[in-house]
Amino acid sequence: MPEIHRKLERNSIAFLAAILVVSSIGGFIEIAPLFTIDQTVEKAPDMRLYTPLELAGRDIYIREGCYACHSQMIRTLRDEVERYGPYSLAVESKYDHPMLWGSKRTGPDIARLGGKYSDAWHVAHLINPRAVVPESVMPRYGWLAANALTIDGLSLNLAAQRKVGVPYTDAMVKNATADAYGQAAPDADASTGVKERYGEATNVRDFDGNPGELTEMDALVAYLQILGRQTDIPYKPAAGATQPPTVAEK
Repeated sequence: MPEIHRKLERNSIAFLAAILVVSSIGGFIEIAPLFTIDQTVEKAPDMRLYTPLELAGRDIYIREGCYACHSQMIRTLRDEVERYGPYSLAVESKYDHPMLWGSKRTGPDIARLGGKYSDAWHVAHLINPRAVVPESVMPRYGWLAANALTIDGLSLNLAAQRKVGVPYTDAMVKNATADAYGQAAPDADASTGVKERYGEATNVRDFDGNPGELTEMDALVAYLQILGRQTDIPYKPAAGATQPPTVAEK
């Protein structure tokens, strides 16, 4: 093998050809699965879109570097499923641009975080993590409750998402600013349009406990509360699968 390598290094044309062959093999392995993506990605007719407020919260999550310590992908290993919930499916990331699967867990995976804790818990945790999790090493994010959420550019954000395949309608893009405000103000007239455009399952409430003000805390908590809840597919047993017996059945 060393002798073959020496000959290749001394023959530039042969060395270039070898590089092209190896690169072609690697490229084919990377690209080939894309041709079968329709068969490999699950169907989820009930898949929900991020609302403008949730999308703004996702941007704040990225801005603050939360993805560096929390992954959003539960692997198929038994211990992960028992700890975090049903393993992640490809379809759950179809509207994530960019994806936030992550590769490091200083904190726990949060792919199934939505609905696990109350809004008040999340607010307290973000203001002072050690107030609810004494051993936490997470930094404080209390200023989010004081920062007014910038919503003027949300229509442009939704329009950009639509260009990469997220099926936002013209009405969603046009009403993005009003919908962001309405989702965090359940008593406002604007809240009605949010559920009309995004579905009855949409969380419409004051997320940060400070009614009348739309803050970055509202947006981030709204985003955290939708994680793992955009479709019910992961929580349904696969066809032909059997559920473990309950205590009463044993």
